[in-house]
Order: sequence, then structure tokens, then C-alpha cells
Amino acid sequence: MTEARFAGQTAIITGGAAGIGLAAARRLTAEGARVSLWDMDQAALVKARAALGPATDLQCLNVAEAEAVGQAAAAAHQALGRIDILIASAGISGPNAPTWEYPLDAWQRVFDVNIHGVFHCCRAVVPIMRAQNYGRIVHIASIAGKEGNPNAAAYSASKAAVIGLTKSLGKELASTDIRVNCITPAAVRTAIFDQMTEAHINYMLSKIPLGRFGQVEEIAALIAWLASREASFSTGAVFDISGGRATY
Repeated sequence: MTEARFAGQTAIITGGAAGIGLAAARRLTAEGARVSLWDMDQAALVKARAALGPATDLQCLNVAEAEAVGQAAAAAHQALGRIDILIASAGISGPNAPTWEYPLDAWQRVFDVNIHGVFHCCRAVVPIMRAQNYGRIVHIASIAGKEGNPNAAAYSASKAAVIGLTKSLGKELASTDIRVNCITPAAVRTAIFDQMTEAHINYMLSKIPLGRFGQVEEIAALIAWLASREASFSTGAVFDISGGRATY
């Protein structure tokens, strides 16, 4: 850990009140960043700020709502003075069911959060980064987006879309000092497991050669590097952190 790596820098972290998002917030603040946490759970946001410090900006919103995202970006920009980093961690798994039985409303809800939400955040934040000619954007995709998990078509397809968006946006911003990358973790035990069946959880574990789930602190360590100035020659890239599961 580099104590002053993010001194003077600011970050928006979606899904920031728990799980990977909160772990990333802890890591970045420990290295000097000021953060704006975005989440739908107001009580969890307040609890997170108690852990991170009173300077933490809080925005309670649903990233699936484009207007709310635009307002939150403007509020965070005003509160922090600039936006150097966007970590798009908000996501849901949706139910586990075969594709031909997948509920239509659940399919739409998963896409609204997992990919439309990421798009809304990028659309709101990139103009701010372009104006200062600096930024680091880190999307949290999933190994499911590369390999596909059975009985999780919406989650897998939405995370594949995150990978595609990362590659497109990275190329669009390659002439600037804004870098856009994503990571593809294998399963990490967080509250998202509450949305899954035990059979699906066991399936995911069986696919990881290391024989265990990832830890949020391990994911946060990779996020921190990609969010730093050190990640200057990577953009539109996909970084696996899968305990050996990734096959391509």
C-alpha cells in the first residue's frame, strides 16, 4: 500500500456502501483520496461514512436512473472539487433460472443496473474528466461476462456488455489522459450471494482452481492500481482476478 498515492485526488464509487465498492473506498481513502459513495441504501451509506471519515460525500440513488446519476455527478463534483476516478461497482445478480424460464422483469432489472447504470455513470462523469484531461475509470465486470454461467444468463450477458463498453470507451478516450479498464473477478462472497441459490454458489466455487472465493481486499488492491497514475499504458483492457478460473 502506498500511503500518498491518491493524495489530492477524488473518486466516485458506485455500490460504495458495501462489498467490493466499500473495500475499494477503504483502500483509496487509506492512500489519500477523498471519495463520494453512491448507493441505494442510505443507512449503509451513513455507516460507511462513519468508518471512512466525515469528509466522505454520500449520494443515495439508483444508478439505473439516468437523471439521478446526472444530478449525483454534479453534486459530487461540487462537493469534491474535481472527479479523478470512477469505480463502477454497483451490480445485482438477478435470480437463477434457465434462459427460457427467466422472468422478463428480472432480465430488465439486471440490465438496468449492471450495464445501463455503468453507461449512465460514464456519460455523466467523462465530460468532467475530459475538461481536466485526466481520469481513471474502473468497471467491475465478472468472469461470468467472459465465460457465461448457466442459469445466470442476465448477469452473464450484462457483464459481457460491461466488457464491451469498457473497450469502446477506452478507445474513444485513448488520445486523452483518461484510462478505462475493467476487472473480471470470479465469485467474491459479498451480500450479492443473498440473491443466488446455494446450488449456484457451489457451482461457482467448483470452477475456481484455488478452491476458495475471492476476498474484497484482493479485488480492491487491483482496483487501486488501475485507478492510479501508474496505470498509464492500459486502456480498454480486461484484468482477470479469478483464482485461476479464467480460460481466456
